[in-house]
Amino acid sequence: MGEKMGTDAAFAEHALDQVRGAGLVATRKMFGEYALYCDGKVVALLCDNQFFLKPLPEVLAMIEAPAYGLPYPGAKPHLLLTGELDDTDLMVRLVRRVAELVPAPKPRKPKAAKKA
Repeated sequence: MGEKMGTDAAFAEHALDQVRGAGLVATRKMFGEYALYCDGKVVALLCDNQFFLKPLPEVLAMIEAPAYGLPYPGAKPHLLLTGELDDTDLMVRLVRRVAELVPAPKPRKPKAAKKA
């Protein structure tokens, strides 16, 4: 089995460029890979220079021939977008739709101060 190579910054920047019209988009590097956020919600994972979108039923209907893949070992299947990545309009619509459907993250509880 091959070594995982991680996602390079150039791929992450290209993916971000393709979805800029979807809302407030950003990436955050995690464990050599990236999470893609839209309006504060994780909508996709960028792993091994591949784009994995959350596979919501409403989004599946927007893709002609959905393909699936695992962003990392033990992950649930995600939509693997390859040819779609070159279609900026479609990518914006897909990411926007996932952001509309995914619930907002729960607020984090402040960490308790350590006692001396």
